Amino acid sequence: MNTVFLQAAGGQYQSIIMLVLMFGVIYFFMIRPQVKKQKAEKKFQSDINSGDKVVTTSGIHGKITDINDSTCVIETGAGRIKFERSSISLDLTNSTYGKVEK
Repeated sequence: MNTVFLQAAGGQYQSIIMLVLMFGVIYFFMIRPQVKKQKAEKKFQSDINSGDKVVTTSGIHGKITDINDSTCVIETGAGRIKFERSSISLDLTNSTYGKVEK
């Protein structure tokens, strides 16, 4: 009779350990990378400066002419457009995109 009770108690510990391991895997493979990505994006959006060539989330290419706390003005081929800072997704200032190499 004692061995039956001990085996049942061991099964409970195994299921608790498996549950903790599942949460650990979910944290390290899903939650942690997403938090790192959000921090990097927030840092990028706070580091943009006037004169940077950028692409917005809607795909509009332009050059930043004026920056405020939460908005910026982007000069495009069609004119100047006011955007939220959070809508800027990519910095093209230092990239080779659009440059012709000789």
